[in-house]
Amino acid sequence: MRIALGLSYLGREYEGWQSQLSGRTIQDHLERALLAFTQHPIRVHCAGRTDARVHALMQVVHFDSPVDRDNPSWVRGLNSFLPEDIGVQWAAQVDASFDARKCAIARKYIYVLLESAVRPSLEAGRVGWSFKPLNAEFMQEGANYLLGTHDFSSFRAAACQALSPIKTLKSIKIERTSNNSLTLPNILHTQVDEGISASYGYWRFEFEGNAFLHHMIRNIMGCLVYIGQGKYPPSWMFEVLQAKSRDAAAPTFPAEGLYFAGPKYDPEWGLPQQTPTYNFLPS
Repeated sequence: MRIALGLSYLGREYEGWQSQLSGRTIQDHLERALLAFTQHPIRVHCAGRTDARVHALMQVVHFDSPVDRDNPSWVRGLNSFLPEDIGVQWAAQVDASFDARKCAIARKYIYVLLESAVRPSLEAGRVGWSFKPLNAEFMQEGANYLLGTHDFSSFRAAACQALSPIKTLKSIKIERTSNNSLTLPNILHTQVDEGISASYGYWRFEFEGNAFLHHMIRNIMGCLVYIGQGKYPPSWMFEVLQAKSRDAAAPTFPAEGLYFAGPKYDPEWGLPQQTPTYNFLPS
């Protein structure tokens, strides 16, 4: 039988999704859990590979199982063999024609960024960081240049294995999730920026598209932050896009704040659209 699983994981301790000789990837841990639970070697296939330190709210995988288990047993059984920062959220038996990657009609990523004069501490490994204030209007104006179908070569990693750089971005939503502003104690003013109070809050960037290139979101994030900080005007994003050259864009933004929110499937498959872990992120 073919089984689909929805997983969530905190990627900070792992070398990405795809299996490596080190054995320290999400795929390696899941396949070891499947072996322990079923006593059979099983290969899994995912909806979208994530890089080292990237997280997932709902990675979807499929595999063919030689043993029969009910859906709750797959969830409880596999979780008993997985590390605490990797969890199966749901399981479903699917038709043999289902493919976690090929059947996805869209994918969504969320990037969470902390705006603060002081680096993350409790949030370390879970958020990106800007020590300068960001302008929402400028960033959204810049992001709008990317909507639609384009050649995204300027945002493509050199190691990208995609057959084509042409992708479709359906939406980019940018919002500040907290409007609170904190004035730092005087003792910190000289350490950060003397006499200037620092803003503090979280930003949530949501990207939905048909598919994404390697490092595409992180390279777009680097450009958005440059625009938000006032280093370039929003129209610079159009110049970067038209250049079709990685050299035209900003440096790749850190992986820590990036979350794979999951694929979208046709309702006929009857699969969950999200998991309870979506509530973990600020909204």
